[in-house]
Amino acid sequence: MDVQRKAGEPAPTKNSYDPETPQALIDFMATGWAERPLRAGQHGEAARFRQRREELSRAYPGTYVVVPAGEERVRSNDTFFRFRPSSDFAYLLGDGEPGATLVLEPSGSGHRSLLFARAHNRGEAEFFTDRVHGELWVGRHRGVDESELYFGVDACRPIPAAAAYFEELRRAGARVLRSDEDQELAERLSEMRLIKDDYELGELRKACEITKRGFEDAIRTMRRATSEREIEAAFWRRARLEANDVGYLTIAAAGEHACTLHWTRNDGALRPDSLLLLDAGVECDSLYTADVTRTLPVGGRFSGEQRAIYELVWNAQQAGIEAVAPGNEFLEPNRRAMRVLAEGLIELGILRGSVDEALDPERQFYRRYSLHNVSHMLGIDVHDCAKARATEYRYGRLREGMVLTVEPGLYFQPDDETVPERFRGIGVRIEDDVAVTARGYENFSAILPSTVDAVENWIAELWA
Repeated sequence: MDVQRKAGEPAPTKNSYDPETPQALIDFMATGWAERPLRAGQHGEAARFRQRREELSRAYPGTYVVVPAGEERVRSNDTFFRFRPSSDFAYLLGDGEPGATLVLEPSGSGHRSLLFARAHNRGEAEFFTDRVHGELWVGRHRGVDESELYFGVDACRPIPAAAAYFEELRRAGARVLRSDEDQELAERLSEMRLIKDDYELGELRKACEITKRGFEDAIRTMRRATSEREIEAAFWRRARLEANDVGYLTIAAAGEHACTLHWTRNDGALRPDSLLLLDAGVECDSLYTADVTRTLPVGGRFSGEQRAIYELVWNAQQAGIEAVAPGNEFLEPNRRAMRVLAEGLIELGILRGSVDEALDPERQFYRRYSLHNVSHMLGIDVHDCAKARATEYRYGRLREGMVLTVEPGLYFQPDDETVPERFRGIGVRIEDDVAVTARGYENFSAILPSTVDAVENWIAELWA
C-alpha cells in the first residue's frame, strides 16, 4: 500500500520533541493490517434527524445550507478540550467528529444531504505520526463509508475534499449560507429547537434522573467534605459514569460564595453552619442537559435565618412554576416570582415602600438582591435556542413542547449594609426544569426534594 498525503490534508502536527520518522518505518507501518468491517447499524434516531433536515430544506429552496460540527479547541499548547459538536450540527445529525461539515445541497424541489467526515488514515504516515488525527493516537474514526451508513446521509466525502468543493460553489456564484455566519439561518435553527419532540423530552427526563443521582453523590460527600471542590468532583463522577459529561461548569458555592451567581472556582471551604448552593446538570450522550439548583444546609439543617430566605425563594418558585402553561407569555413566570420576592423583601424590612413601587420598571430596586430573571430555555444547550428572535423567545408565548428553567434566587452580599446583618452572606437559588404540556406543565426535576423539610429529610436519609 502506497503512503500518500491526501490533497488538502494538513501536515501532521509536530512538536520539537517528536522523533524523526524514517521512510522505512513509514513503509513498514503501511502494510500488514487486517481489514476491519464496518460497525453495523444506523443511528437510532437517523429518521428523526432526516425529518429535521427536510424541515430546514423547505425554508431554503435553491440554497446550499452549511452546518459545521466545529473544531477541537486548544486547552494548552497541543492538548485539547474534549470535543463536543456544535449544537445545530448535533440537532440535524446526532453527533460528529472535529472538522465534520453537513451540507444540504439543492436537488430538485428539495435538498440532498452531503457530509464531509474524517476518513480512516491507516496505511498513511498520519496513522501513527499525527497526534491530532492519527488513528493510533486518537482512536479509529468512523470513516467515510461508515459515516454515510450510520448517519443516513445521501453522500459522504473525506474532509480534505471540502476546500475544493466550496471553492467550486464560490466560482459558480451559488447561494451558500453557513449556520455559524448567517444570522437568519442561526435564528431559524434556534426557533426549530424551541419545541421539543418526544425523543428530546425523554432525553431531558433522563438527564434529570441522572442529575438527581449526582446530587445524592454530592450530598453523601458533603457529610465529611471540607471544600467545594470535593462536591464538584462527586457530581462530575456521576456525569461521566452515566452520561457524556456535565452540561456546564458546576457551581458548588458555599457560604457567601453563593452570592456570586456563577461561582465556578469552587475553591472555598465548607462550614457546617453555612449553605451550599449546588447548580449542576448532567449532559446525556445525546447532548441534552439538565440544569438544576438546590441550596443545601451543609450541616444538615437550616438555621432560622436560612429557612426564612429559603422559604421565600421556594414560594416565589412555586408561583413561577404555576405560570408555566401554553398561551402564557414567556415572561409570566418571572413576573409572578418577582412579585413574591418583592413582597417578601418588604416584609423582611429589606425593601421599603409598596410592592408596585419595588416592581416599577423604572426602578427595579428588588434586583439588588435578585439579579436575574427566572427562566431560560433548556435542551441541547443549557441556555438553549439563544439565537432565536426575541419576538419568538423572550417576548413570545409558551407553547406545548417548550422546556424552560424556573429559578428564582436571593443573594445578600456580605458587605451590603441595606440588609440586616443576620441575613448577610446568605445566597439561595432553587431551580427546576419544566416542560410546557397541553394543559399546563411537567416538572422533570421535581424528583429532587425542594421544600425545607424535604431537603433536610433527604440529607438525613443519605447520611444514615
